[in-house]
Amino acid sequence: MNEMSLANGAVASRTEPVAPAAAVMLLLATGAGLSVASIYYAQPLLGVIGADLHAPSWLVGWIPTATQLGYALGLVLLGPLADRFDRRSVILGKALALTLALLLAAFARSVHGLLAASAVIGITATLAQDFVPAAAALAPPSQRGKLVGTVMTGLLLGILLSRVLSGLVAEHFGWRTMFVAAAGAVAAIGIAARKALPSFPANAALRYGELLRSLATVWQQHPALRRAALAQGLLGVGLSAFWSTLAVMLHGAPFHLGSAAAGAFGLAGAVGALAAPFAGRIADRRGPLHVVRLGASLAAGAFLAIGAGAGLPAAAQLVLLAIGTVVFDLGVQGALIAHQTIVFGLDPAARSRLNVVLMTSMFLGMAAGSGLGSVLLAHAGWLAVMGMATLSALAALGLQMRRAR
Repeated sequence: MNEMSLANGAVASRTEPVAPAAAVMLLLATGAGLSVASIYYAQPLLGVIGADLHAPSWLVGWIPTATQLGYALGLVLLGPLADRFDRRSVILGKALALTLALLLAAFARSVHGLLAASAVIGITATLAQDFVPAAAALAPPSQRGKLVGTVMTGLLLGILLSRVLSGLVAEHFGWRTMFVAAAGAVAAIGIAARKALPSFPANAALRYGELLRSLATVWQQHPALRRAALAQGLLGVGLSAFWSTLAVMLHGAPFHLGSAAAGAFGLAGAVGALAAPFAGRIADRRGPLHVVRLGASLAAGAFLAIGAGAGLPAAAQLVLLAIGTVVFDLGVQGALIAHQTIVFGLDPAARSRLNVVLMTSMFLGMAAGSGLGSVLLAHAGWLAVMGMATLSALAALGLQMRRAR
């Protein structure tokens, strides 16, 4: 045990004494944002894609689910690699694979081909989750929450602004152009990472099969990881149910709005994402559980208010939607920063695997939210979608309120 502690301390002393340069942090944040944006470009475009490919809406609605399930699968299969190999090499390989997957989507000739490409995009877009542990590895312990929050700001802005960008690009140039541009952006990040990122010595000497099996080990060893993963997964249910159904809801009565308008709500969510470094600082000072509980409370309150306003006039509903989007994105993303601060501090030698467990749970929750949200919207309406989102956020709050002492 003492030898293991000394070994971990040696790794920490090599990688954590000083904060990384601002240019490196900018690269990590930009890389995380552009990578994760790849799995969200399609959401505001579903109506346009369905019309172009002559596909039924129910089948097109599975595109976000296929992408998110692919992301969860990619986290499990590819996420642990950076604990075994140089993270820089892993980043370069994934950047190439994601570029090719986006090009496959751009030239898909049928909805089935696009579904397959979407799953591959999800698998390879786990590149985003290699940038976040890289920031944790480079950060001094006293600044870990702040620097992880900085990279997460880039990641979250990528999620939210991707919807704005894709809606505008599709409206003026077509949806295929969006995927071609995304491929070029990811390729550029790969080139920049090759030049600017340092090497990251591997922390684990495990074989690939042993790495996968060790995911169950870290799950069993750390109760705090289990609580964080389950709570963030529950928050992901509501988050994804909202975003996966918003474009369809706004397309119908009484709004009759197009893809650009639906994507523009990402600007409101981006306001919440900008608070991610602030959430990290609060987690460093007052403890991450305080941020988790506050974030889950904000999300539940916002979803409840949006649902309660469903009977208001159209203009009032849009205002409430914009305000609610700011609040629930602030809550969910703040909780994610706090949960990452918790899990990255559990075992420095297993940060990638700890992050895999946390993010896999979140994206499984998001995949479930996409599927359930679409079903509820079709059969019970928008109020039912917001009811589910409210209950899932309250469940996450209750789980972390019952934390073992």
